[in-house]
Amino acid sequence: MRNQKTIELVLTSIFSAVIVIMAFTPLGYIPLVVINATIIHIPVIIGSLFCGPKKGAFLGFVFGFTSFLKSTLMPTSLSAFVFSPVLASSLLGITGVFRSLFICFVPRIMVGILPYFVFIGVRNLLKRNNKGGTFLLNLAICGMLAFGIEIFLAKMEVGSMAVRLTVAVVIAAVVFAAISKSVSGGKPALVSFIYAGISGAFVNTLLVMGSIYFLYKDAYAEALSIGANEVLGVIGGIISFNGVIEATVAAIIVSGVGIVLQKVKPIE
Repeated sequence: MRNQKTIELVLTSIFSAVIVIMAFTPLGYIPLVVINATIIHIPVIIGSLFCGPKKGAFLGFVFGFTSFLKSTLMPTSLSAFVFSPVLASSLLGITGVFRSLFICFVPRIMVGILPYFVFIGVRNLLKRNNKGGTFLLNLAICGMLAFGIEIFLAKMEVGSMAVRLTVAVVIAAVVFAAISKSVSGGKPALVSFIYAGISGAFVNTLLVMGSIYFLYKDAYAEALSIGANEVLGVIGGIISFNGVIEATVAAIIVSGVGIVLQKVKPIE
């Protein structure tokens, strides 16, 4: 027990340092031709899995704090105020402070909590050999993957819609077959890591962009020089495009690192 606590403290310290380094260097982003996929949330997800939801929440707080510092001291966009209570206060006064504090910290803290429970839930589902539930879960995830791939190819102006849909469905079908094989091959941990990575990435994207819509709709529209009625479309596009790509990247990295790290520290 004592050794486990020591390992958790060491891992928490390492993941905290990684988050800070990634936040203030290009290492926190993976260039994907038309976008940069954010991967700063990945150490938070892995920390949640191997150190537990409490330390995961702390790592999420560190992630949020780096967002606050970077948006305040080194703003890179006109919408940086959504992550900076300091900048928001000059626009909306005291209400802006609380809105930006919520967006900056709550979604990031949830990234450090939700993946742990998703991992445990999926692992238990697979151990009970619930084939119907597993099939529906895999189908839903691969459906979202196909949707994201089609949008990605559309942004890159690849072929017609029929061609893009065909490519997306084929890739999603291959992924579905691979996940199903992992399940039948007795690898519940691998599949659980995949879903934990996906859930962590999506909770970050959904909560951040959803909060921006409900808390900063008009200010966000003004910052982007668009009409208020266009904000929902912009946010929907970010969720469906960036969100799916980042969830895919998170699933790959979290599962790869997780399989190796669990040999040192199994998840209870």
